[in-house]
Amino acid sequence: MAKLDGFKHGINLGGWLSQCRPEEEHYSTFIKEEDIKTIASWGLDHIRLPVDYELIMNDDGSFKEPGFGHIQDAIDWCKSAGINMILDLHKTPGYSFYSGENEEGLFDSERLQGLFYDIWVQFAKRFGKYEDMLCFELLNEVTEESYSKPWNRIAGNTIEKIREICPAIRILVGSYWNNHVATVRYLDPPRDENIIYNFHCYEPLVFTHQGAHWIPTMDLSFRMNFDATFAEYDKNTQDHLVQAGDSFGKYPADATPDESYFEALFEDAIKVAEERGTELYCGEYGVIENTDAEEAMKWFRVIEAVFEKHSIGRAVWSYKEMNFGVADAHMNSVRAELLKIL
Repeated sequence: MAKLDGFKHGINLGGWLSQCRPEEEHYSTFIKEEDIKTIASWGLDHIRLPVDYELIMNDDGSFKEPGFGHIQDAIDWCKSAGINMILDLHKTPGYSFYSGENEEGLFDSERLQGLFYDIWVQFAKRFGKYEDMLCFELLNEVTEESYSKPWNRIAGNTIEKIREICPAIRILVGSYWNNHVATVRYLDPPRDENIIYNFHCYEPLVFTHQGAHWIPTMDLSFRMNFDATFAEYDKNTQDHLVQAGDSFGKYPADATPDESYFEALFEDAIKVAEERGTELYCGEYGVIENTDAEEAMKWFRVIEAVFEKHSIGRAVWSYKEMNFGVADAHMNSVRAELLKIL
């Protein structure tokens, strides 16, 4: 059975080599070795490092050596600090979880799939030797249900190519609906003992993304408390989210979220992972900076308790900035408590 020892308590380095200005000045300044030392001093055991293909690949499919150098820096800094790392391909030619990137065609185009395979072959050749402290995450947040079948095929092909170079490195694979925990069961069975099922969790989305400017139907001034009733959650979700996603009708209208909410949310994925002999890992979770810090802590206390109960490894989103920064000023009053439970 796959084991993720050393990847239980982590944090994302969003905005460094992904979702950023693809410029050397940014790459060289946004994160430094001191940040990795800080993360280690917080008692966390790993980082998740999102990277976009522009970091390491030109438009013609050739590679950029300086970009690989930044990934190598992250690995070296982590090794020096005594923590581990997940290398996450956040955007590939032809696909991004964010439609505004205008990346399309991966699931239909053999050429784009070939570029995806090329990237992972390069990662395997260059970084596979660090399998004692490094995991590979194939792709961030596949969105549409229609992509599920081709994604399983592409993921399987990629795993085969990686395995020719790295027979034992641990590989994380997530399902559609943005890695939603409810879609874990639609992943193909693990091809070997070192495949891990990956999900993301921002539920209830209307709470964790309150006032989010990138949600078209969201009132930017909207705020709510975590311990609102399910009736309030239902109304707020209908009022502020493009697609409701969460369904609160099965809960008593006057009840409020507690550990049983996340137990029910994770139940099927936990069952599937157990049946298929693998582990679960939550690659992203967090609360937007618009939320009152004490209210955010209510959410963290509940979800962390469920993660701990089921030994689910995780990486909070995100270290700094990106609207969710744990190191940012809006978390000053609760950061010490938060770091005790992450």
